[in-house]
Amino acid sequence: MPEPAEELSVSQLVLQAKQLEIDAVRQLADRAELVDAIGHLIHGLQRERGATSIFLASGGQRFADVREQAMAEADEADRQLRRLLALQLQPAQGPTAPMLSLIAWVLLGLQSLPALRAQVQRQQMEAADSVAAYSRLIAGPVELIFHIADAARLPGASRLLVALLHLVQANEAAGQERALGAVLFASGRCAEALQQRVMHLIDAQDRSLQVFADFADEALRADWEAQQLTPDAARLERLRRMLSTARPEAPLDSRHSQAWFDACSARIDSLWQRVLAVIGQLRAECEAQRLRAEQALQDSEGLLQGLRSHPPQHADAVARFFDSRHRPEAAPGLPDATLTPAGESHALMELLQAQAARLAAMEAELDTARRTLHERKVIERAKGVLMSRMGMTEEAAFRALQKTSMDQNRRLLDVAEATLSLPDFAFAPARAT
Repeated sequence: MPEPAEELSVSQLVLQAKQLEIDAVRQLADRAELVDAIGHLIHGLQRERGATSIFLASGGQRFADVREQAMAEADEADRQLRRLLALQLQPAQGPTAPMLSLIAWVLLGLQSLPALRAQVQRQQMEAADSVAAYSRLIAGPVELIFHIADAARLPGASRLLVALLHLVQANEAAGQERALGAVLFASGRCAEALQQRVMHLIDAQDRSLQVFADFADEALRADWEAQQLTPDAARLERLRRMLSTARPEAPLDSRHSQAWFDACSARIDSLWQRVLAVIGQLRAECEAQRLRAEQALQDSEGLLQGLRSHPPQHADAVARFFDSRHRPEAAPGLPDATLTPAGESHALMELLQAQAARLAAMEAELDTARRTLHERKVIERAKGVLMSRMGMTEEAAFRALQKTSMDQNRRLLDVAEATLSLPDFAFAPARAT
């Protein structure tokens, strides 16, 4: 016969719950290091993408040295990231099937990087095509950050992760804007398709930064708002207007490509500094939560030890009542935990109630973060449906959802959900026209 399982106790449950909370905080702290490494890789690849676009658009005459330096930075970030990714395979990190699949996807993309670089070096692809190729490669690391944010289950840290995710999205849209605008200026001609993509990327940055502002703290919001008043920001706005007002096929001054690259790089570097600031806050929050949880665990152990060393009054009364050496006095009656002299049982109840209150507050905060992430996923899926079923570009698909939202006075999320619920035949007339 199997041996009987060890009987559960309140102390075991309280201590185990607190220990699991500490483990979760430590795990998230490790994930913060991983997010930092992913961010460095994204930053390096973004710079390589921008330099590559000018290198190809200029026929290999410009930015060869900038491209070489960016490649070296990206390779170093790649090595650091692989070291941390290997640690995620350890059971203590709690790897999940979706996360391991995303890591595999990131590594698969990085394996294709040498071939892409060789093709660029031989100038065997168009500049705009290189931007698309690098953007597909960068999408994997960005999605990995999204998964880490979506999987977080700690209050405070969840809000920071949502802010971080949308800051990373804004940073990537800014990187794509830099690369496509560089193609336009370096080529010396305004191509309408690229021009429209640049305008879409500017709009995407604004949307992501609005969510970032909603979830970031006041200091970070004020810091970013101040950045919008700098000379670099004003210079970028002038160049943006130059691109947005140019007629299709109109000539562009190729000498502006360097100014465009520098102005966009200043914006991207500024966004990157905010990314590092949020990661720093995430680390600090994890450390604060770990210290609080460990202190609570120590207090719980002391409390439970006190209960074992000093039993409640009713236990002593029962012992005296049945002790043959003493005359029985009043019947011991039923225990009243709130009336014990030391109040140990009452303190234990307060501990459990406080823990339940913390869990309730955590769930409310996590619900807000999950709703924001859910809306992003639904809108992205709806865009994908319009792109695949109606042959739209990404920016055209989003504009269609946005226009329907405004025309019908409905939330963008509601329009996206309605789009996903439509049967295939509902798109047939649109494809036939």
